Amino acid sequence: MFDTGGGKITGVSKTNGGAEGGACGLCGRTVQRLTRHHLIPKTRHKNKRNKKTFDRREIHRTVGLCSPCHRHIHTVLDNKDLEREYNTLEALRAHPDVGKFVEWVSKKPHGTVADTERTSA
Repeated sequence: MFDTGGGKITGVSKTNGGAEGGACGLCGRTVQRLTRHHLIPKTRHKNKRNKKTFDRREIHRTVGLCSPCHRHIHTVLDNKDLEREYNTLEALRAHPDVGKFVEWVSKKPHGTVADTERTSA
């Protein structure tokens, strides 16, 4: 289990790659399986700027997200933007596209797939 920084514990297990269920850190929906989202992307962990700006614990902080929210974040934002501007749940929710998506998906049942995630037949 991981602390998301706000004292909220997620049901994401480091040992099983996030297969436990629980409430999504963004939309709040209860889902069968959460994915681990690194608030500072792993590809940016060794960046010198990060080593000066964040302590080791902050760099490795993760939050449990449902697959649709996680996928949408990485569709809308690149890793550099995630690292510099959107490295907290509050900042992610404040992003116009992410906030709009979270508002929409939070009203949907578990298993809902956004149009951008559907594959064409």
